[in-house]
Amino acid sequence: MRKIIVLSFITLDGVMQAPGGPEEDTSGSFEYGGWTAPYDDEVSGKLMQKQMQPADLLLGRKTFEIFVDYWPKHADYWPGVNEVAKYVLSNTMERSDWNNSMFLSSVVDIEKLKNSEGNDLKVWGSSELVQLLLKHDLVDELWLNIHPVLLGKGKKLFDNEAIPAAFELIESVVTPKGVIMANYKRAGQVETGTVSS
Repeated sequence: MRKIIVLSFITLDGVMQAPGGPEEDTSGSFEYGGWTAPYDDEVSGKLMQKQMQPADLLLGRKTFEIFVDYWPKHADYWPGVNEVAKYVLSNTMERSDWNNSMFLSSVVDIEKLKNSEGNDLKVWGSSELVQLLLKHDLVDELWLNIHPVLLGKGKKLFDNEAIPAAFELIESVVTPKGVIMANYKRAGQVETGTVSS
């Protein structure tokens, strides 16, 4: 069985839209594209190399379209990205010229993929896909790169339909510029209790 690992750049208020640049995703009149750039430093760069280790990709259509316009021409920054399998959830796309791109049309397809033999599946961006995965309890790990900024509006990582789930912190780093880079692993059901005074 493969693990599904969600990797996301988010703000303190959970916005994940267009972290990489001003033109990346302007939908909804989003004006803050590239909001992660001021927080880059050597520490975050080293951890990003770890997060970008080769694995198969599971992407939503919009993120795939952003990736296909950029990464084939910049693969020296992400070694292996052209060679790994790229699975895309889409009801409108069925093919792409980008190497090893395959298309899925439903949650059932994702469940079959997750239960198959092969590399782990990393999900970058893809807000609607991530929300769908969380709704169906299909996320094994979260890599959250939490930036010290509020944006107020924009596509969010979480919505109100996620299945309640507990996660365990496996690894975390706070960069000199205040980015919290935290890796969480799925850890059973939510437990409740009463806080003692």
